[in-house]
Amino acid sequence: MRQQSSYMADFPASIDYQALFRTLPGAYLLLAPDGTILDNSDQHVAVSLLPREQAVGRYIFDAYPGDPQSQAGLLASHDTVRRTLRAHVMPLLRYDIARPAALGGGTEERYWQITHHPQLDARGELQYILQMSEDVTEATLAARHATDVQRALNEAHEHNRFILESLPMLVWTTHPDGTADFFNARWTDFTGRSLTDTLGWGWVADLHPDDVPLTTARWEAARQQGTSYQAEYRMRRHDGSYRWHLATGVPRLGPDGQIQMWVGCNADIHEQKLMVAELLEANEQQALLSDQAYEQYQRAQQQRQLLLDLFADAPAMITVVRGPEHRYEFANTRFRELVGQQEIVGKTVAEVFPEIVSQGIIALLDGVFRTGEPMVGQELLVQLAGPDGQGLHDHYFNFYYQRFAENGQPAGITAYAYDVTELVLTRQALEQLRSRTPNGPDSGLAS
Repeated sequence: MRQQSSYMADFPASIDYQALFRTLPGAYLLLAPDGTILDNSDQHVAVSLLPREQAVGRYIFDAYPGDPQSQAGLLASHDTVRRTLRAHVMPLLRYDIARPAALGGGTEERYWQITHHPQLDARGELQYILQMSEDVTEATLAARHATDVQRALNEAHEHNRFILESLPMLVWTTHPDGTADFFNARWTDFTGRSLTDTLGWGWVADLHPDDVPLTTARWEAARQQGTSYQAEYRMRRHDGSYRWHLATGVPRLGPDGQIQMWVGCNADIHEQKLMVAELLEANEQQALLSDQAYEQYQRAQQQRQLLLDLFADAPAMITVVRGPEHRYEFANTRFRELVGQQEIVGKTVAEVFPEIVSQGIIALLDGVFRTGEPMVGQELLVQLAGPDGQGLHDHYFNFYYQRFAENGQPAGITAYAYDVTELVLTRQALEQLRSRTPNGPDSGLAS
């Protein structure tokens, strides 16, 4: 007979399997076939927040109450094990745990990965159900948070893209080196050329050949110096005609002060340029009529300079207001110049401009928000308070209101406005000039 090893000689006559079960490195719950709790591991006691003596001997849902849907999932898994006598892996299960009064009471949100193993007796009949539970709450909530963050980023991206595509102007962005990487649909609709042909430096082909040298020189200077860009040039429309545009762009700087990208837009100023040219021609001819007309010519020159300064400043304003109360969420630099130093984000339109409530502007916004129909206005007279808050001053605006939605519901309005006050005043001056000059430019000098 082989000699018994010293190890076997020291082997205990019996093993405390209950103590061994309770110290297993996992959350285990031992159930009778009817769902009565027979025992659980120390780790299960810890994660369930319930002492063992308050759990053993009780029905599982009496010891660990939960909502009906969670209980139904566990019952279905138990039934599967009882019916098939095979292990069953449950899908991810939310089963909240009651928090003891010492820990503040209430419930604690928990997510579990649970497997039920059948334990059979010598006759092959079900004797126990061993529930192995893994607390995956932290990983589940982290994954949900990541999903929520990504969804929010996607919504923000779509929101910003909607704004860029809905603005009644030509919007573009470039890399730090000045090569274009985005044009909105209005740009390609205007030129009739594909986006692929326009990206990079392809947009230069849309310019009038005579305007290319000065335009590209100004763009290169702004890019090198990191300053705002502004230029007037003619762009070829899809029908082959050229129209004057005012282009403005600003750099976006990173935390290190380096340019990350450029953002810009083009506004159609063709009619304004023609009116300036007409005014200049009228003024030049008026100067030839008589010495008596010289003073009028001087005033016209001043008006001309004022108008040129106006176009150089390019007052194109963009705002986004949210909700039926029209609360400002975004306002660009041009618009902030209109309202002065006051902070407007978070305030309603009526709070920033109380004087326009009685002028019907709020009613226009209400109508766009309610119906979803865009609103286009030309040379709308709006009376705004002066910088000191005293008195009302006439302003004229071309504007475009467009409602946007989120999750299928109206969310706010994107507004684009162009201050054409000086344009209106100039036209009025020109009409007065013609009315005061019977032998004016239209009559010729043949006499």
